[in-house]
Amino acid sequence: MSNNIKSSRYRKGIAAALLSSALVGGFLATGPLSAIVPAQAEAVRVETAQQPGFADVVEKVSPAVVSVRVKSAVKETADNGNGFPGMDQLPDDHPLKRFFYEFGGQDQDGRRGMEPRKSPRDQNRPERVRPTAQGSGFFISEDGYLVTNNHVVEDGSAYSVVLDDGTELDAKLIGKDKRTDLAVLKVDDKRKFTYVNFGDDNKVRVGEWVVAVGNPFGLGGTVTAGIVSARGRDIGAGPYDDFLQIDAAVNKGNSGGPAFNLNGEVVGINTAIFSPSGGSVGIAFAIPAQTAKQVVDQLIKNGTVSRGWIGVQIQPVSKEIAESLGLAEEKGALVADPQANGPAAKAGIVAGDVITAVNGDKVSDPRDLAKKIAAVVPGKDVDLTVWHKGEAKSVKVSIKEMPGDEKLASATPQQEDEQKSSALDDYGLTVMPADDGQGVVVTDVDRQGDAADKGISTGDIIVSVNNQPVKSGGDIDAAVADATKSGRKAVLLQVQTKDQSRFVALPISQG
Repeated sequence: MSNNIKSSRYRKGIAAALLSSALVGGFLATGPLSAIVPAQAEAVRVETAQQPGFADVVEKVSPAVVSVRVKSAVKETADNGNGFPGMDQLPDDHPLKRFFYEFGGQDQDGRRGMEPRKSPRDQNRPERVRPTAQGSGFFISEDGYLVTNNHVVEDGSAYSVVLDDGTELDAKLIGKDKRTDLAVLKVDDKRKFTYVNFGDDNKVRVGEWVVAVGNPFGLGGTVTAGIVSARGRDIGAGPYDDFLQIDAAVNKGNSGGPAFNLNGEVVGINTAIFSPSGGSVGIAFAIPAQTAKQVVDQLIKNGTVSRGWIGVQIQPVSKEIAESLGLAEEKGALVADPQANGPAAKAGIVAGDVITAVNGDKVSDPRDLAKKIAAVVPGKDVDLTVWHKGEAKSVKVSIKEMPGDEKLASATPQQEDEQKSSALDDYGLTVMPADDGQGVVVTDVDRQGDAADKGISTGDIIVSVNNQPVKSGGDIDAAVADATKSGRKAVLLQVQTKDQSRFVALPISQG
């Protein structure tokens, strides 16, 4: 065998060995799973320093939030002869009641439908307590004081609360305040209750997170979240409106429940919603925590709320009113009518004055003045800065306690008679002297005139113009002329409508 043949065979042997090795390696790489160690498989997980969400806050505060159940006493009624006890408790226009009245036929005594059977026993039937309302609340002390809304409890005669663990306990009413829609209940029990604190709502910013916990539709502890949408909302609920607006879902039954910040502090008490449909549309209103705290402290201590009062009807200062009075800005509260013998009247404050500050603290609008005066302890004196007849002056007023629901003094409009009228054509007004000589009665209003645009109507009484009493149309003309000479752009009319007094600014350029 030649050397070339040997060399060729050698190379072929090497190649075969390499091929065999590759085949063996291929088998090992793709062979049975029992022949290899499997790779460790794991789900994808992203590590973060802290998981986002509200679970930690909710876990801490939920035991302090309760469902409030209200019961009212109703008179037990007898079978009315139709086999349907209590049917006479339905409203007269209720369809079920109308149905039985119209189609119930006659009973054995010849009475039709819902005519009640007269019996001496009916007058002596006892009252029984039945559920009438439910809402939410929260503990503010470990010994069982809790806060809710006045409108939740106001018609109740018995109360109970359901805790986070389902335990139901009786509660008693400590006090309620209709003006701020707040109430305090007390649960007497040996246990120590988990409670929460009020936060400082003045530090709450629009856009911050809030968590609402409550009892919507009687479902029990329910949590929703949202942000603070706005501050200082006035929804016409009362003189102290200063609501936080939030977009957390709040529904029927959430009333009286807390809105928490992320520190677990109560920044608001859910009390109202705006809803065309009756359900949550993301516009809810909460009583600010600091307002609630002041009221709650008084209710716990005294059972009632004492507020300062100076006895004035007030209205906002519009741009036109500010110009007519010579004020530099549209701030303060315009006194429309000081109540006779009230603190303000005794101090010399008259209709047409503008209160611009309380103890040096500027007043932005009537609502701000109402809050500042209400916060003063009755019996104390305050220094009011008043814009009076074109200049600022300081007036000391002794604060009295706000009366219950007493009405402010008012004047009755006089009826027009056959006396000669004086016309103010440029304003679209026709007036005549009042019978008692106090002001002039509006006898006609041009619908296209400035007076009609400002809401002046027939029967109104114009008492003064630019704080000067008027007794005739000529007095009004003279007041307008004086204002024109002074360079003012508007005149200020004091107008009485039934039992209300207000100020209206009319532009001089049109008069």
